Amino acid sequence: GGAGITPATAREIHDAGVDVITSGDHLWDQREVIGLLEKDPYFVRPLNYPKDTPGHGYVFWQKGEIPQVAVVNLQGRTFMADLENPFLAIDAIIKEIRQQTSIVIVDFHAEATSEKIAMGRFLDGKVSLVVGTHTHVPTADEQIFPGGTAFLCDTGFTGPQASVLGREIEPVIRRFLTAQPQRFGVAQKDVMLRGVLIDVDEKTGNTRRIVRIAESIEPQS
Repeated sequence: GGAGITPATAREIHDAGVDVITSGDHLWDQREVIGLLEKDPYFVRPLNYPKDTPGHGYVFWQKGEIPQVAVVNLQGRTFMADLENPFLAIDAIIKEIRQQTSIVIVDFHAEATSEKIAMGRFLDGKVSLVVGTHTHVPTADEQIFPGGTAFLCDTGFTGPQASVLGREIEPVIRRFLTAQPQRFGVAQKDVMLRGVLIDVDEKTGNTRRIVRIAESIEPQS
């Protein structure tokens, strides 16, 4: 239905070639997510949830000759749920993570651009990439900070671009015109993959290059 994730959809995503799945404010939309949190080692929930929350906030991933990579998931607090402080949460574990690998990717699922930029600056020199998610709209501010940390405020969403943030256009417009509830179906057309590609120094973890990705995905026949 376009909200949350289930074991079945996670399996589809993994089968499509995605190694690590991060999450955010729609984490609890589907009850089946508990099974993912408990059984899928490469499904990550925000680190700054309370300590007794099922699952884990970061994971180490490695495949073949690719150096080990740490993926950390954080959720912002501005205009969102009042979770634990994401700045303090990652500050408490980043040294421990870097003892195992110098390549660290942070997905910061947050609403406010100021909070995301502040996180990028806070982690400059400590991680390889801070990339924002959540708003569905890509930003054009990709850059590498002085300490070697790459940053993008928001990747935008992977999904149907002929839509309003992934939902069918007409019901959303009717909602604005009538101020009455509408059923927002998931749109299907003009699917696009969005993200970033980074080139990282394996020894230092510093990023040498960051490139935004926006690729059209042809539907399977």
